[in-house]
Amino acid sequence: MFKTSSLSFLPVGILICLASCKDQTKTFAEHDPVYKNIDSTVSPAQDFFRYANGAWLKSNPVPAAYPSWGIGNLIVEEVREKLKKISVDAMNANAPQGSDKQKIGDFYFSGMDTVGIERQGIAPLKEQMQKIDQMKSVAEVPLVSAAMNGIGAGSLFRTYVGQDDKNSEKMMLQFYQGGLGMPNRDYYVNTDKRTADIREDYRNRHLPTMLSLSGLPQAQAKKAAEEVFAIETYLAQNSRKLEDLRDPYKNYNKYAAGKLESAIPGLAWPQVLNSLQIKKADSVIIGQPEYYQAVSQALKKFPLEAWKAYLRWHLVSSFAPYLNKAIETEDFRFYQTSVRGVKEQLPRWKRVLTTENDLLDELLGQLFVKDYFPEKTKKRYEDLVEAVRVTYREHINKLDWMGAETKKKALLKLDKMKAKVGYPDKWKDYSKLMIDRKSYAGNVLRANQWQYQHNIDRLGKPVDHSEWNMAPQTYNANYSPSNNEITLPAAIFLIPGAKDENVDDAVVYGYAAASTIGHEITHGFDDQGRQYDEKGNLRSWWTAEDSVKFSKKADMLAKQFSSYVVLDSLHVNGKATLGENIADLGGIVLGLDAFKKTEQYKENKPINGLSPLQRFFLGYALGWLYNTRDENLANQIMTDVHSPAFLRVNGPFSDVTEFYKAFGVKKGDALWLPEDKRVQIW
Repeated sequence: MFKTSSLSFLPVGILICLASCKDQTKTFAEHDPVYKNIDSTVSPAQDFFRYANGAWLKSNPVPAAYPSWGIGNLIVEEVREKLKKISVDAMNANAPQGSDKQKIGDFYFSGMDTVGIERQGIAPLKEQMQKIDQMKSVAEVPLVSAAMNGIGAGSLFRTYVGQDDKNSEKMMLQFYQGGLGMPNRDYYVNTDKRTADIREDYRNRHLPTMLSLSGLPQAQAKKAAEEVFAIETYLAQNSRKLEDLRDPYKNYNKYAAGKLESAIPGLAWPQVLNSLQIKKADSVIIGQPEYYQAVSQALKKFPLEAWKAYLRWHLVSSFAPYLNKAIETEDFRFYQTSVRGVKEQLPRWKRVLTTENDLLDELLGQLFVKDYFPEKTKKRYEDLVEAVRVTYREHINKLDWMGAETKKKALLKLDKMKAKVGYPDKWKDYSKLMIDRKSYAGNVLRANQWQYQHNIDRLGKPVDHSEWNMAPQTYNANYSPSNNEITLPAAIFLIPGAKDENVDDAVVYGYAAASTIGHEITHGFDDQGRQYDEKGNLRSWWTAEDSVKFSKKADMLAKQFSSYVVLDSLHVNGKATLGENIADLGGIVLGLDAFKKTEQYKENKPINGLSPLQRFFLGYALGWLYNTRDENLANQIMTDVHSPAFLRVNGPFSDVTEFYKAFGVKKGDALWLPEDKRVQIW
């Protein structure tokens, strides 16, 4: 699941009321998080997203510094304020050298030191620039490129250590396609005017400008830009499409490390592994072998000077947000304004905190939860997870399309699914990370090195199932197929401006149980997740007959979403977004049936004229409260496996019978689907 970026948590958020709340009608009418957003001029049967959120959307256009604006942004603003206090206090604390507070405070200081940043220019990258400039032959290109991974400036190689999909207890070195400066392959090959204009900007303005700012004379920078664009276009033409990256079997290609050179020749694999600081790897997984075969061919196709320009570009681009103003400004102009429609930058303190939160996530997280997420709140959400799990168990048992053999294994997987709620029990050790006040880019470089080393150190070690893949202050959640676990950080449960005691069960079950908890659990049984067993291994555990039945239902949902027009001629990519759409639909029906067990649903008392059932759907829609720029919508369709926010509401609601009953949806209404077209999976 993707909501947005990081966020804050007071002991507010969502109250998980598993029992009856006293006098809800009076209390919640005064503090109603959904009623105030309703646009009564819109029919809920025509556009429920606009009906539920329209009043807020009309009053909250997208600010100039954002590609979109919604509930996640409101929460992120809250978290930034909390992180700012933590960081400023640490900066002024005169903390002992090497302490967590010293690192947090000095990182923030270095990011805010614009005088020092401007004075340094690109000097923090001098050592890496020299390595690129001193290359004597094309044979050195893959080695220098591989080494750049260690500082967070990956180019040709995109590599990490992660669990083996077919043996989840083993950590494996893995390679993925990469090598591009624009968001993905489609930006290089699509012919529509919107994409063509971005491509023209990238080729004839952004690349030469950035290469010139990196130190190349203007004429040389223009020539170098053409060479970079030619290399990237060749790699893009040999990269997989977004939807093709979702097939776990096709993206699992295992090779013995000693046979890589014969399987994909021309990349000097032993030396590349050495440059990646990999000391021992008996085998590796390459997601897209054809990409690396193209890299090998590209090394023969393009001359050394072109490769020097290519590596220089990727180095400077990777660190652009942390360098002098001219470089940072041009980086923002292209990637945020041209690609996503953002009109102005965030204030510097917000940009620095975003970077700090990305790189020092659990350092900040430890202080964050201490002040804003008590143990009793964590317990509430753990209880709601189990309430949804019980409901899912009931759903599996009642399925009319799944046989007994597959049901038994599905129930086992559900029972074995772990839930990480709130924050880790064990925190990362940052003692070896050195942070000072001298250089912002230098701190980012060292933090990247620390994160890279932390990742590759997992190779050859047992899987650490206690480790989290996101910080507690992150406004997001996910499902890990290899671990068969859901991760629900503290921040994901917040409702901006609402207190626990003022949020009724109906809204809670829509907002938290459906859009987050049920959504993530369903990912374990979507078109990708269902291919992993209870231990997190990629293997076939379904009967052939049940697999065919599931696929037919999934295909119906893919076709439904592919029919939706988002912008101009852009349609949703139903195949690329299928997993998220299945999870949305599953989360809604699970959250709804879990809600039906509460006292509020059974008593059926209206609040602000809205029945509990209506409030459940409004609660779910609240989770997708977003205004979005057209440019950002276009970028999302091309690069993201999530449907736009308005279709994460209107799309799955059209498949849910209770929605029709709650709002009187009838034939002829925009959200009406014939019964034989309504998808029911879980």
